[in-house]
Amino acid sequence: MNVDYIIVGLGLAGLAFAEELSAANKTFIVFEDASQTSSLVAGGVYNPVILKRFTPVWNAKEQLKVALPFYQNLEEKLNITIDEKFVIKKVFKSIEDQNNWFAALDKPKLTAYLNPKLDTSNYKGVLADFSFGNVNEAGRIDTKKLVESYRTYLEDQQAIRFENFEYQKLHLAENSINYHDIEATRIVFCEGFGVTKNPFFKYLPLNEAKGELLTIHAPELKIDFLLKSTLFLIPMGDHYYKVGATFNWTDKTPHPSEEGKNKLIAKLEKVINIPYTIISQSAGIRPTVAGRRPLVGVHPKHPQLIVLNGLGTRGVMIAPTVAKDLFNHLENNQDLDNEIDIDRFKHLENKDS
Repeated sequence: MNVDYIIVGLGLAGLAFAEELSAANKTFIVFEDASQTSSLVAGGVYNPVILKRFTPVWNAKEQLKVALPFYQNLEEKLNITIDEKFVIKKVFKSIEDQNNWFAALDKPKLTAYLNPKLDTSNYKGVLADFSFGNVNEAGRIDTKKLVESYRTYLEDQQAIRFENFEYQKLHLAENSINYHDIEATRIVFCEGFGVTKNPFFKYLPLNEAKGELLTIHAPELKIDFLLKSTLFLIPMGDHYYKVGATFNWTDKTPHPSEEGKNKLIAKLEKVINIPYTIISQSAGIRPTVAGRRPLVGVHPKHPQLIVLNGLGTRGVMIAPTVAKDLFNHLENNQDLDNEIDIDRFKHLENKDS
């Protein structure tokens, strides 16, 4: 089999790059072993504001300009609905919190997103003594539905193999690569935290942050917005809500834990005072990078080897843009932004080797 590209991993990163290849009529085959679950269990929220500090998300305007049409096109292509738009209501904890909100309104990159009028409404069951601030132009992508639907689509196209990728079976030629029965020009690794076991890119400083979520049923809680307090509550319909998320830097297992559940319950009971039932718990490992910039680019010694990784907690927003940037770098010789280019860690590869 001859293809232009091999893609290893089909989370948001691999999916976004596959779409770039499809749009350019490039051929590819995907390898997916279901070992990484972060895209499947993610909250999937796109939000242009870092609400902990009332600062703009990196390149938020530019990312949303690419991401929203990207997901709309996928809805049409796959005949699914995955983009749910809603307002985010930030719970203020103090008058100082409110003052910081008003100060943020003067920042040019935030003006379009922060509503200057506070919401003083009372929402049954929600603990909020100092009102709410509304964030506009936010929403949620159903990442689980998207990734599962896209895998089925690729299966129908015979463009995906559900099996482990064996690094030792990859052979590099001068201008191509060979893997089992496949010859390709390039291979792109989109493995999430699995890249830490990749012998070609294990030098990259990827950190694994485990995140856990709960799904609850709260019939008396009737909110149609994302509630952001010490955690978030995302409305899922029929009084079901997704609650999260934890950050654990030491537990590298992708399985739900009792510790994670207890932390979420303790926080949740400071946010709502209404009966609820825990329906399920999920967990995944987020691939994160110091400085919160993804890992994108070409191996310093082997130009056939590519990486697209480290999307962190904002993969829904970032993935379509960095996938497009990577494609244009590889196919159109456009420079990568220095902030995302793995060349910034080239010295680590030399040290590792």
